[in-house]
Formats: sequence, structure tokens, C-alpha cells
Amino acid sequence: MRPPLSRRGLLAAGSGLAAATALPALSGCSALAAEDSDPHTLVIHSQLGTTAPGSPTYLAALRRFRAENPGLKVKNLINGDDLAQVYETSRLARKEPDVVMVNLYDKTLAWTDVGATVDVKGYLDDWGLRERVLPVALKSWTDGKGRLRAFPYFATNWPIAYNTALLERAGVDGIPRTGDALIGAARKLRAKGIGPVTTGGNDWTGQKLLAQIIQTFLTEDEAEHVFATGDFSGSRGARQGIDYFVELRDAGVFVDKAQGLTSDSMTTQFNTGSAAIESAMSSALAEVPEKVARRTEVGGWPLAPGAVHDKPTILRTYTLIGLWISPNGAKKIEAVEKFVRFMYRPDTVSRFIKESGRDMALRTDTVSTGFPLVAAAQRLGGRVSQALLPDVYVPPAATQPLITATSTSFTRGTGAAKVRAALEAAYRGA
Repeated sequence: MRPPLSRRGLLAAGSGLAAATALPALSGCSALAAEDSDPHTLVIHSQLGTTAPGSPTYLAALRRFRAENPGLKVKNLINGDDLAQVYETSRLARKEPDVVMVNLYDKTLAWTDVGATVDVKGYLDDWGLRERVLPVALKSWTDGKGRLRAFPYFATNWPIAYNTALLERAGVDGIPRTGDALIGAARKLRAKGIGPVTTGGNDWTGQKLLAQIIQTFLTEDEAEHVFATGDFSGSRGARQGIDYFVELRDAGVFVDKAQGLTSDSMTTQFNTGSAAIESAMSSALAEVPEKVARRTEVGGWPLAPGAVHDKPTILRTYTLIGLWISPNGAKKIEAVEKFVRFMYRPDTVSRFIKESGRDMALRTDTVSTGFPLVAAAQRLGGRVSQALLPDVYVPPAATQPLITATSTSFTRGTGAAKVRAALEAAYRGA
């Protein structure tokens, strides 16, 4: 069981930012002292609102919500990757916002367990919203004690995008479905001065692709165990998966210096045509320029002989963004209910799909017609197999060290034993 929420524990688990630097990052934080207990003010803290995909739709939704609820003041706070740290600092001061919109990952995994947010299962049922949510999303957001951490909202498909124009230019006949075909395609692409697979080897995008490749020889149950414990050496399937990754890496499948790239570098290389292949979640697929999207197909990651999967793999997750309720929000539950119901309304959900190309964790018949690659990923169905997204299994304390281990893993010449050792080292102290 995790220790109680405390200033020492929270800041020690954070990114190393001191409270003095975290507090100013919370836009409008100085006003919270007067507003956090005001029943007529709803304070929402979100990663949406700047350049994040879906931000314009979200801000427009807030304007509609305000117009429909003139007696309720809505304060919108925005943070990026530091949202969890900023929220925790505000919670320590008991000045936290009422609703938090963030994904289930890293530090947020512990929030409900330590009382930083509340179990929303009762609210979901009392408000009659259970049928609005996909059952797989409810399962993903429910912890081991049966608590629903947040109201599920955004989901994502995470296929492999292939620029067929670049493949054809290099003389590659079709999308590779096996490791040998991928290695052959990479050689032909390089001969034409085209980067093969681009990935953010120095951030979460590379971490997810590495985890996906490792699962080539792992069943779902085995993958859950490996990513929960960090036992990459004790699992035969994990050892085989790492060997496969190293074989692909040293054969030149990944672009040069992938270990230093980020998600921004990756999307830039693919969107400008300097690389032919990327592992792209829905939000990245929605940003592919039209002229590139017209010659792009989505599929799965090629398999090696003996793989446990019978089709190339993709990732899917239903935990991209949820609507979390804080202890302060529980004191203003009528206002929170209005906001959650508004966000769950079919018309609000449809606008995120149509205007922003977002995948949703909610039931809907709306399709991303304006975002053809997102729609294509939704239609992959049984043509691909699904690998496990490790986020909810990796201990929070191991999440950031795994990024460093990922960079080491993408460094050409690093042997499989050193890759395993780097990954396992990330779990020490977790």
C-alpha cells in the first residue's frame, strides 16, 4: 500500500521541481484561494487549451458550457506535461481545482489511492452515465480495488503509418509484414536517402514502440507481469523480444540517432517526407499534411517468426484523458455534475471527433471523416493484433527512468544484455 499523501512524498515522486517553481506554473493560481471553496465557481485544470490536439474544440466547448450555465463561473487552468506536478502541489495546499483532465500515467496512477482524487464509480451510476462509456474503457480506468479513477474520455489507436509514395520510390513492394521484409525495406530506403522508421527514442514515443516490439513473443498476461515487475531477464519471451529489437536496430531499421529524437522530431521527419514510417497515435495521424496523408497507409508492426501474435501489432488505449474529481470538486458536486454531463453529451463528443480527429472512450456513431488516417486506424479491426500498452502496469517511480533506458536501447551497438540491464535498472527503487 502506498504511503499517505504528504508534501515530502509528493515532491519526492515528482519531476524534481520545487514547490516555488511549480506553483507559478498554475495559471491563475493566486486566485484559487478565494475561489476553491466558492460553490458558484467551477475550477477545471486541463492539458487542453494551448497546442494540444483538440484544444480549439475544448475551448469552444467551455464557451458553450458557460453560455448554458450563466450562474456558474468557470475558471480554466492549463498546463502541459507538468500538470501532475502542479496539481499535486495545489492539492498539498488544499487549493486544488475541482476537475482535472489528464491521462492515466506515471504519477496519476497513485492519485485515487492516496486521496488526491476521488472514486467516481458512484457518480457514474447515480448520474446514469455508465451506458455512455465503452466497457473496455471502464475496465482500463478501474483500479485493483474496484475504484473508478476518473470518467473516461479520450482514447487512441496507435498504428504504424507507412508513406507508400516513399516506399514505392525506394522500390519496396508493399507494406512490410515481417521483420525480414522491414529490414529489406530499410536498406532500400536508405539507398535512396530516405529515413526508414522514425521514433522519439529519447521520450515516450520510443518507449512505447520499444515496449510493443518486446511483446512480439509475450502473451498479454506475460506482458503485464514483465512491465509490472521489470523482470526482462527472467522472461524468455521478453529476452526474445529484446533480441528482435536489437536485430532490427542494428540492421538500420530506425533512423540515424533515433536515441536523441523526441515525438516532435519524429512527427516532423514523417510529415516532411524525410522518413517513411512512424508509430503514430491518433493525434499524430490527425496532424499529417493532406498531401502526405493521401499516400499513407496504416497497419501494424511487422512480426518475427515464432511471434505469439498472428497479425502485425498496434497499440490501443482508452486512458488518454479522463475527467478526475478532486476532494474540492466533491464539495461542489452539483457544479461538477453539470460539467461532466455536458462533456458526455453526444453533440460535445461528436465535435471532438469531427473537428479534432480524437478517438473517444465513449459510445458514438460519429466517424473522423475529416481525418482520413484516424478513420483508417479505426477500421483496422481484425487485420491487426493488439499489444499491451504498459502505462498502467509500470510503477510510477520507474516511468521516467524508463525514458533514459529507452534512449540507451536505441543506441546502435548496445547489446541485448545491456538493453535488459538498462530496462531493469529503471525499476530499482520503484
